[in-house]
Formats: sequence, C-alpha cells, structure tokens
Amino acid sequence: MFEALFLPPLAILLLSFLDIAKIKRFLPIVSAAIFIPVLFLFASDHILYYHDLIAVDKLAKFVLLVSSVVSIGVTLALESLEKHVAIDAKDYKRFYRFFALFWIGMIISVAANSMGIFWVGLELATLSTVYMIKTNKSAFAHHEAWNYMIVGTIAIALILFGIILIYAAAKPAIGEEAMLFSALGAHIHQIRNSYLFEIGFAFVAVGSFVKMGFFPMNLWLANIERAAYYPVAALFSGLLESAIMVGFFRFAHIAKKLNESHLIGFTYIYALLTLFIVAFLIYRAKDFMRLFSLSGVEHMVLIAIFWVSGGYFAALLHFAAHAFLKPALFISTGVLESKGKYHIAGALRGYKGVKGTLFFILVGFFMLAIIGLPPSPIFFSEIFGFGAMVEMAKASHHLLLMFGAIAFMLLLLAVIFYKFVEVYQSMKYEGSEEPKEVYASEMSALALFAIALLALLVSFDYIEHIV
Repeated sequence: MFEALFLPPLAILLLSFLDIAKIKRFLPIVSAAIFIPVLFLFASDHILYYHDLIAVDKLAKFVLLVSSVVSIGVTLALESLEKHVAIDAKDYKRFYRFFALFWIGMIISVAANSMGIFWVGLELATLSTVYMIKTNKSAFAHHEAWNYMIVGTIAIALILFGIILIYAAAKPAIGEEAMLFSALGAHIHQIRNSYLFEIGFAFVAVGSFVKMGFFPMNLWLANIERAAYYPVAALFSGLLESAIMVGFFRFAHIAKKLNESHLIGFTYIYALLTLFIVAFLIYRAKDFMRLFSLSGVEHMVLIAIFWVSGGYFAALLHFAAHAFLKPALFISTGVLESKGKYHIAGALRGYKGVKGTLFFILVGFFMLAIIGLPPSPIFFSEIFGFGAMVEMAKASHHLLLMFGAIAFMLLLLAVIFYKFVEVYQSMKYEGSEEPKEVYASEMSALALFAIALLALLVSFDYIEHIV
C-alpha cells in the first residue's frame, strides 16, 4: 500500500510532459487521487514498515491525510489561477511537474523512519518549490527564488550536520541502526555521548526553525510567499512547513527522553525570541501575503512550544488547524488582491451573488479563526497547550517561571490579535467598494477547508491518541 502513495504524483509528473491543451483537465483529477491511497492507509490500525527505512505510524498517517486535503484545495484553486494572474500553458504544466516532485519528497520525509531518508525527502521537497516560485516570471520572484535556494541550502546543511552528530553519538551504543528514529527512541538511554547528541539536535532544530522563518531569518519566508503565486504560498504554509515540523516532532520526542530540561530551555528561548520579533513584524505588515506568512511563523512557534511541553494533543490539533486555515487564507488572497491591488481597506466589500456572499462569510470566518476565536480549533488547541505548559511546570517546580513565559506569550499574541482585528475591520468597513469576481473553483477550495476544520472539532478523541 505504501508504494501506491507514489502513483498519483508519478502520474502527474508524466502527464505534465504531454500537450497541456489535452491533459489540463486531467491534472486536477489525478492530483485529487492522492487522497485515495492516503485514506486507505489512514483506515489501517497497524504501523506499516518498509525495510525499516519507512514507518507509516499514526503520526505519519495523520499528517499525510491533512496534507492530501490541503493538496486537493490547492489543486482546486489552480483552476482559476490564470483568471487572476498572467500564467501561460507552459508555466502551468511546469508548476504541476514540480508539484508532483514536491509530493514525492513530502511522502518520503513524513513517512521516513531513517534520519537520512527524512533528509533526502525534505531536500527534494525544498528544491522542487524553488521552481514553483519561478513560475512567476517577475524579476522579484526570480530574485526571491535564488534567496530561497541559498537560505534553504543553509538550513538543510544544518539539519544534515546535526544528523551526522546524532548518528556519531548513537552509533557506539546502537550500531548501524543509529540512523533509525525507532531505534534511537528505544535505546536513547544507552547513549553515553549525550552532549554530542544534544549538540546534533540543536543543529537539526535550528535548521528546521530557519526553514520555517524563525529567528534570525524572519523575513525570507514572507518575501518568497509575496513573490510567488498564491497557490505556491498555500503549499508552503500547508505542506512544506508540515514536513519540517514532523521532523522536529520526531527529533524532539527522542531528545526529550534524553534530557527534558535542556530541550525545553533551548526551544523556549529560541521560540519566544522568534515570537517577540514576529509579533511586531505582523503589527507593521502592510499587505495580506506578508501578514498571513508571518502569522504562519507565529503558529509554528506555538506548535513547537506545545509539543516540547508535552501537549501533544494541543500541538497536533493546532498543526492541523493551521494546515487548513493558512492555505485557505492564501487562496482567498487571489480574490482579495485581484487586479493587482494589494490594499487592505475594502477588500471584503464588492462581492455579489451567492458565491460572493459565501466568500465573504468564509474569509471572515478564516480571519477570525486563525487568531483563535471560538469555535475555531485553534481556540481549543491554545487552551490545552497552555494547560500542558502549566502541568509540566508543576511537575518541575518552575511554576512561577512558566507563568511569566505564558504572560509574555499572551502579551505578544494580543498584539497579533489586535492587528488581525484591525485588518478585518478595515477590510469590512473602510475603503471604496469595487466589484470583485469569485470563481467556483476557489469557492470549492474554501468550502473544503471549512469542512475540514469542522471535522477537526469532532476528531479530538482520535488526535488525542496519535502520540
């Protein structure tokens, strides 16, 4: 069944070399077929091993299911892309070609039981997105694609160096199986060179954080998502960041068994510093793409903190909610910024008919849901996440210090909350009203994400038992 996951992206890759006029209508259908083998895997209760290098456990199944829903939404949005931006048939075909390679890298990295295989999958996903950015022929997009190549290379090199150090620390105790996540987790206390393992983890974590726009590389992600077409930004926020975060989940879960206090101290300091900077960058954001992109970094910070604090349910719920909400917002940007107008004032005005009314309702819901207003899943994930932080502090006798960290986080989140409310009010009540066109494919994508968010609200019991 694992091999079946590769059939849809391989089919997309082959079809992309054919005459686009004849196969354009089939590409979205084949892309949607990604969901079928993922659903079969999700329905299975046992862990699927493939030569010990692949382990499709509950976490991998959950992430692949969430990612396949995101890919369907992005595919739907692609149908109306040419009505908003100037993209020719050749670039459309090229986008799908690298989208297929991206999906192959995603599958490999999410399902990997080997640190080396995880790195290979992540690198494939990273390189393929460079060319998706370049489907936009502007000089700005070309420049940012090269910037992304440089930053991505630095980040992936840090991850690779960290993996080498972890392997060097674990090999004397575990042997050749030291590359396997499962073996590291089972025999972590046999490792004598714990300091070398922790240094390796620090390199992996920093590389992962840099790829997600953490300190000190806070602006590069916002720049490339501003330069790329909005479906590419949706892929970054909903899929690529997911693959990176899954890797952090696995490495952090092992590091926590070795030395929990070191893991928590390192992650909290790095994450809170990032949140401090990002909160004020969000406050100064002037357009939708940068606002949504920087908000994605904020949510990755919260997910990382919840995870290392032992709030696995909160982290995974937040992870899935963000994976649905942020691509939905990026896709809506194609309408909100139609005709090349990036102003925020009046962006939610000028919609007519059933599609326009539904678009107005859904985008308003997504805007308010991303900042955690109930009944958004993010509201519940933050409650459970902060609860996990307090429970962890009670066990470690650092309750006052944790209350200080939570108060600091809430202060920064309040700044972000204020900015989003201000933007929403400006979108709805200010500026001139100009007619805007909403297309059926975009509405289908937004409706899909809204249904997925509702499904999360009734999936608490399943998510709670993933880890």
